[in-house]
Amino acid sequence: MNNKVIGLILIVVGIALAGWGYNVYDSASSQFTRALSGDTPIEAWAGMVGGAICIVFGMFKVK
Repeated sequence: MNNKVIGLILIVVGIALAGWGYNVYDSASSQFTRALSGDTPIEAWAGMVGGAICIVFGMFKVK
């Protein structure tokens, strides 16, 4: 595969992961848990951080 195609795929996957992580972070059960214990679900962190990493790697591949 061409590096630009791989980069674009990584960017799209990264955006989807970051969006999923934000949805998990902003869900009602997550807000309730954060209100009681202050903890953020690991799924939210994994989605947002993983999405950001995919986006960055994708941007380097597209260049």
